[in-house]
Amino acid sequence: MPETLLRPQTERATVRCAVYTRKSHEDGLEQEFNSLDAQREACEAFIRSQASRGWELAPGQYDDGGFSGGTMERPALRRLLKDIEAGEVDIIVVYKIDRLSRSLLDFFRMVEVFEEQDVSFVSVTEQFNTTDSSGRLMLGILMSFAQYEREIAGERIRDKVAAAKRRGKWCGGPPPLGYDVDYENKRLVVNESEAQLVRRIFRRFVQTGSSLQVARELNADGLTTKSWTTKKGNHRAGHPWSVGHLYRHYKNRLYLGEVQHNGNTYPGEHEAILDRALWERAQELLADNNRTRRFSGRQTSNSPLRRLIRCGHCDSAMSPTYAKRHGRQYHYYVCQTAAKRGAGVCPVSRVAAGEIEKVVVEQLGAVFRTPTLVARTFMSARNQEDEEHRRLNDEQTRLRSELKALQDEAIRLVRDGDDADRIMELNTKASSVGHDLDRIERDLAGLGQSNITEHDVAEAFGSLEEFWEVLFPTEKQRIVQTLVERITVWPDGLDLKLKAVGVAGLVADLNAYADEARQRGAQS
Repeated sequence: MPETLLRPQTERATVRCAVYTRKSHEDGLEQEFNSLDAQREACEAFIRSQASRGWELAPGQYDDGGFSGGTMERPALRRLLKDIEAGEVDIIVVYKIDRLSRSLLDFFRMVEVFEEQDVSFVSVTEQFNTTDSSGRLMLGILMSFAQYEREIAGERIRDKVAAAKRRGKWCGGPPPLGYDVDYENKRLVVNESEAQLVRRIFRRFVQTGSSLQVARELNADGLTTKSWTTKKGNHRAGHPWSVGHLYRHYKNRLYLGEVQHNGNTYPGEHEAILDRALWERAQELLADNNRTRRFSGRQTSNSPLRRLIRCGHCDSAMSPTYAKRHGRQYHYYVCQTAAKRGAGVCPVSRVAAGEIEKVVVEQLGAVFRTPTLVARTFMSARNQEDEEHRRLNDEQTRLRSELKALQDEAIRLVRDGDDADRIMELNTKASSVGHDLDRIERDLAGLGQSNITEHDVAEAFGSLEEFWEVLFPTEKQRIVQTLVERITVWPDGLDLKLKAVGVAGLVADLNAYADEARQRGAQS
């Protein structure tokens, strides 16, 4: 006869017993008498057999159908734990321990809750008593095997999928554009009208070389991505085309009648809908575009407003890009919604980089000519310096304490003549801590040399417009990234949000930039 887990119950007139049942899959739950009913019937029969000890079935019913034992996110289990914490349950009865959990860690977390609430645990088909160490050991072994069984099942599923892919079979998921799913035979069949759309997408991409142009044409014709109905009858609507959608289609080798798995390609059971020559031409264009994009990334990496500027209409990031006309480069910031779906969807679309940067600098200059802001910046500089001084002092104290502890342990080991390897390890670590301590002390020494005044702040920011044009791109980027939190561009203007702190650290740099810029201007 099974024993209760945890400590024996104290004497009670009535012992309230809650039955918990679980099944991992929903298959079969629609039957009149299913697995959950069978588990509950066995548990209730066991409770009746203990009527002489005062056991009675608690009124609540805790059934989790279609929930894995590898997670705690189960509604009936949550209700059971809540009732346990409310003191409404004395004993939990399950058919097998793995019905409660297949995760060793989750199970022992629940055991801790049971112990706190003086609740016991009974498995109808397994005998365990965890009041002694041997019982807890056996419980741990059982749960380890349950978790091992679950992991083995996962491996079997992965192996089954890999074997099916090698045979070219469709293994589920949303059907790709151009195909429907024959659920009875579990294979893809060509949807001819969608297959024509796939061919059009590839042909237009090869002809224009522009995914944005293809997306614009598809959306103009009212076409969307794949619209389909699941096996259970749920409808999944399509969406307007974007460049991202197109790129996913360009890379899908299903259109060649092939199946991919873990980097390998196998002949598929389904029919190809693309000519290989058209596919390969599209791949060549993609490779060319990737090389161009990498080059473009290097060209735009020093754009001062990068990662700060957003489209007010779409709330999308605006990314730097450029175009070449008559041998000359023109730089822009482009709304990503417009970049993906065409300029017509966004009234902002793109702004000239030079113009927007000039407006931002003018606004910064106007803001920092305001006396109240100059004073606030000056106080921010002082506050930042004080805060940094405190931080460095705390770090210095911590490192000195750590270094002393390492030295004391090394001295003890040397005195005892033991563990030469540990002594070498301690010496290496002490050397590293010593280097960190030297760096902190140098930073502290340099921090005390700042003599910034309100006049310095006003002069530094007042000259920003004067020397902006002759700054290097990295200098421009550092200034704007430190001063500005966000720039929002609207069809009729822009909003500039400054950072609450951070401007003080730029005062000395701005004065140095101004001197260097004037020298460059004089030399040119």
